[in-house]
Amino acid sequence: MAAHLDLDALAPRDRYKLLTAVVLPRPVAWVTTVDEAGRVNAAPYSFFNVFGQDPAVVILGLEHRADGTAKDTERNIDATGAFVVNIATPDLAAEMVGTAAAYAPGESEPEALGLALAPSQRVAPPRLADAPVAIECERMMALSLSRERAILLGRAVGLTTREGLVDTDTLHVDWGGDYPVARLFADRYARLEEIERHAITAPRRPTAEGGDTP
Repeated sequence: MAAHLDLDALAPRDRYKLLTAVVLPRPVAWVTTVDEAGRVNAAPYSFFNVFGQDPAVVILGLEHRADGTAKDTERNIDATGAFVVNIATPDLAAEMVGTAAAYAPGESEPEALGLALAPSQRVAPPRLADAPVAIECERMMALSLSRERAILLGRAVGLTTREGLVDTDTLHVDWGGDYPVARLFADRYARLEEIERHAITAPRRPTAEGGDTP
């Protein structure tokens, strides 16, 4: 028999635990921003995806501190209007998770961890030089949902990739089997290895005999 849980009857912490354990895997946005003093911040966010192509929209779910105030990433984006989404592969997972540590406001995670930076082309925040993909974004709008979280929409304006990942003539993307790391739940991450192809078929119609026909 199926089990049903009334999410409205659960504490927010329990809802979070359950939902993040069943909605998976999730992509991780390793976001770099810069504050008004020029300090570079880096932090991972697994409430993230792309949404649409005209405009090309990137969505981030940003968590606030316990007292409801914004963290460095959100403050920097609000102040400068720009951010970069870096995509990490499994070999960068430890460094990515390391930037989630509780550094003091204004303290630079890339500087503390020795992460190499490279300039972006369209926005002020730099990209993480070792990440195979960096998506440069301009802030569009934000929606405050509660003291705990806000949703941020950014317009993707530039894309930098490692050599050989994108054929700039055909726009074909070849990860070479080294796909991005995926977030599961708690401290668990996944490596994407077994990939299957499933093409969308034509609709099937019932026949007079009760069977299906394409």
